Amino acid sequence: MKRVALAFALVSAVSPALVGGPALGAAPQAREAQRAEARPSPSPQPRAHSTRVQVEPQAITVDDGDTVVIRWGARDSEIVRMLGIDTPETRHLEHNLPYGQPFGPEAQAFARGAFAGATQIELLRASTVDPYGRTLGYLFLNGKSYSVLVVEARLAYESVSHYGDNGLPREAAAVLEAAKAAGPLAFEPPWEFRNRMRDLSRWMKERGIYPRE
Repeated sequence: MKRVALAFALVSAVSPALVGGPALGAAPQAREAQRAEARPSPSPQPRAHSTRVQVEPQAITVDDGDTVVIRWGARDSEIVRMLGIDTPETRHLEHNLPYGQPFGPEAQAFARGAFAGATQIELLRASTVDPYGRTLGYLFLNGKSYSVLVVEARLAYESVSHYGDNGLPREAAAVLEAAKAAGPLAFEPPWEFRNRMRDLSRWMKERGIYPRE
């Protein structure tokens, strides 16, 4: 009898359908609709776009496997969310991700190594920024698309099928070709992981059990 009671308590703790929480028990379609409504529309890219521009290698700082910061000057920094790819997430409490994803640190390390070893870097911006104001673009290291490189390393999902080609079909097609050759990956699609972790973090915060550093 004690085992039954314990099992019910554990299930109740993680199932809002049993305890009345709205996040984890909501239908996937409803959650996606809520996110779509809350997400702002992309804005036009104010910087030069649709053509490659040179970037000094020392101006780049790697954030994670698919995001870098370019410092053009003392007061001019540009966050670039690389197109065509989605790498596994590292833990970001400020982004409502209470846990990291397997292979997140490996993808981050791959990016740092790739950019550190590049002597020539070019940026190709899309015509819009993302809803968070970040530049959307492809980065080329010594003439090779980084998005293709990380997909070939099996450390990123191609995101073209999920988000479209962002007006850069040739570059997107190269990523799709690399993903087809790379085959299945050992981690879930990062966009699915983010959605699940955001639901989890919301549920944990509502109950005062959100993890702290």
